[in-house]
Amino acid sequence: MLAFAISLASAASWGVSDFLGGLTSRRLPVLGVLAVSQPAGLVLIAVMIAIFGADPISADKFAIAALAGAASLGGLWAFYAAMAMGTVSVVAPIASLGVVVPVAVGLARGDSPAAIQLIGLVPAIAGVAILSYEEHPEHGGVARRAIVLAILAGLGFGIFFTALDIASPDRPGWAVLAVRVGGVAVVATALLITRPRLTAVSGSVAVLLVIGFFDVLANALFAVASTKGVLPVVAVGGSMYPAFTIALAHGVLGERLARVQWAGVVLALLGVALIAAGS
Repeated sequence: MLAFAISLASAASWGVSDFLGGLTSRRLPVLGVLAVSQPAGLVLIAVMIAIFGADPISADKFAIAALAGAASLGGLWAFYAAMAMGTVSVVAPIASLGVVVPVAVGLARGDSPAAIQLIGLVPAIAGVAILSYEEHPEHGGVARRAIVLAILAGLGFGIFFTALDIASPDRPGWAVLAVRVGGVAVVATALLITRPRLTAVSGSVAVLLVIGFFDVLANALFAVASTKGVLPVVAVGGSMYPAFTIALAHGVLGERLARVQWAGVVLALLGVALIAAGS
């Protein structure tokens, strides 16, 4: 029960961070959002390690966690971009289907899929199909791009969940720091290559710091949860982050979905829960 509660708290933190990140990306470049929030998270986790300590990890696990951070960064970029051009309540549940990645990794290792996972694929696929339907053809191109980006985001998040679980010791501070190092390295590389103008970012530093705080808090909580309980329980809690993002989009932005779209959201989240539960 404790592990599930911690993982659910991580989902809430991700939900807040993702909502704020997607909302801010509607008026600022996605790279600008990441250029502030990612280093802020790195500083925060370094402070947390100094205060609370952390178990050491081997160089190979540090590298795995750093790669997880790079994958997570790619997922965040796609997620923020998708929410900037599409409906948050539609994009979030599609991205959550990244939970399929750990299942695929298990299959590659010789695991057999549980019956509940096979059952979960049905509502998950149906939910994505419903959410991908666009009632207004004139907006179809933008909607399709948002859907594709949401799927790419889910792939990045799925790789992140899998690698972080592999790399995390009981006190996972160094693993979480490695995740942030990987993300910051990707952002720094992108900034060096593209050299964008980020003058508009200076007026939004406060909210970008908040995004970084909740993101790294979610990473830390999920890593701790994965050491306190079995992965199926933790995965179910962590995969519920779209529910919090959708709730904020509904309450703050006043997003309203048609009944068929709500059916798609429910089906997608149900599929995610069933697939995660059988991990």
